[in-house]
Amino acid sequence: MDTTVQMQRWRLILGNESEKRLMDMNMPALSEEQLLMDNALASIYNKNGGFSDSGGKGPSNPQISRWLGDVRTLFDKEIVKIIQNDAMTRCGLKQLIFEPELLENAEPDISLASSILTLKDMIPKRSKDSVREFIRKIVDGINQLLEQDIKRAVTAAVNKREHSPIPSASALDYKMTIRRNLKHYSPKLKTIVPEHFYFFERAARSAANKWTIILDIDQSGSMGESVIYSSVISCILASMSALKTRVVAFDTNIIDLTDKCSDPVDLLYGFQLGGGTDIDKSVVYCSQFIENPKKTLFFLISDLCEGGNRAAFLRRMEEMKASGVTVVCLLALADGGKPYYDENIAKKLSGFGIPCFACAPQKLPELLGLVLKGRDIAEFSKTAYNAGK
Repeated sequence: MDTTVQMQRWRLILGNESEKRLMDMNMPALSEEQLLMDNALASIYNKNGGFSDSGGKGPSNPQISRWLGDVRTLFDKEIVKIIQNDAMTRCGLKQLIFEPELLENAEPDISLASSILTLKDMIPKRSKDSVREFIRKIVDGINQLLEQDIKRAVTAAVNKREHSPIPSASALDYKMTIRRNLKHYSPKLKTIVPEHFYFFERAARSAANKWTIILDIDQSGSMGESVIYSSVISCILASMSALKTRVVAFDTNIIDLTDKCSDPVDLLYGFQLGGGTDIDKSVVYCSQFIENPKKTLFFLISDLCEGGNRAAFLRRMEEMKASGVTVVCLLALADGGKPYYDENIAKKLSGFGIPCFACAPQKLPELLGLVLKGRDIAEFSKTAYNAGK
């Protein structure tokens, strides 16, 4: 190891207070990546380090979630374990997670939940039930807020079944047939003698005619809050027989979580928050599930901070849009609901006619209804985030 690398490592170990002395010894400036490392380490090891902007001691500040993601990206796994343990000890996370009684009495907080989920593999056995119950409270609250509105919006959009004169027992609309023939009730036979039967179009009952909704969810460090909302919404959509729902999580790897959609808490535990980002790889994976482009809705839920092949990612998104797929990019929500994203990529996607915007959770049912009906959401996107404030 040459002297330059050794000096830079000592600078990272000793912190910014050592910089002047090491610069006097002809140490070159830290690289951009090393500066990110320095900022991450300073959050817990500097005298004035910490996550709170307001001087408070509470561990629920949403910066923690992003910081943990940065640490996992910048350092080797063994070093990450040491840093995370130090963070929990120095910043109060350890006391909260390792003492079930404290968590049981804590107010449900989505920022705290996203931080805890990032550390879920480190939670001791005695606290696992308390943590899961804490997550369950938040999930239930979101579900109560959104479930009925989402189901109502989706049903109204996809329930466009036409009646057909072609007879088929499997397509018989029993309710309408009975209702329309009540006046033909026969007292003698003690039954209705229909004059006319009503049938649904067979195509409307076929799986090929269902809408496919693909949720491609970024699980990098900044995505904690968005992942929680996405998990609840994914489970609501997956419960609807009128839809085929596919849920995919990605960082630099891809996890298909579709089989976990029966329970949003189980789904959340399938995410591995933190790490890098390769959106292009995830788009390639999701493309295999597009059977009927005009009946497919593709949601990319991401901060758009692409660490993979940007040009290929943009090209694939443009091609997907051109094929007839309804493509919507929902930007990451962080720091209590503020949008966080790569503005340059968002502008390029918008240029392809792909809406890119942050959406307040309570506006998601309206969004789903609009896109499933094929409506233009340009005006909606301008107020989707502000409406949630």
